[in-house]
Amino acid sequence: MDLDEARQVLREQHHAVLATRRSDGAPQLSPVAVGVDDAGAATISTRETAIKTRNLRREGRAWLCVLPDGFFGRWIQVEGDVEIVTLPDALEGLRAYYRQVAGEHPDWAEYDDAMRREQRVLLRVHLDRAGPTVSG
Repeated sequence: MDLDEARQVLREQHHAVLATRRSDGAPQLSPVAVGVDDAGAATISTRETAIKTRNLRREGRAWLCVLPDGFFGRWIQVEGDVEIVTLPDALEGLRAYYRQVAGEHPDWAEYDDAMRREQRVLLRVHLDRAGPTVSG
């Protein structure tokens, strides 16, 4: 699977499991909603205080298994280096992410306040590998 095909899946399927590495090298898995931004990076909203954020600050690489809403069906795995965008710079990206995975918010001022209160960050996974490339 090429990266453009993977990005198209990310535009259509937003449920994923994010894998990062703990300090001992063991995987840490988190269910997330995922989108893709205009530059082609996979995007995820999380909190500054989350374990996944701490893991990514230490080792900036992530893996995503993207699943369809009904679980069974087309799935992909993507991976890449991660950029962590913090507030206030993250706000526009967080809004774009929300629009993609959930639609229009009824009150953007309320959304912005929640992002600040929850100490949200935007994870941007710069994709460099996608699969599967074969089936078993």
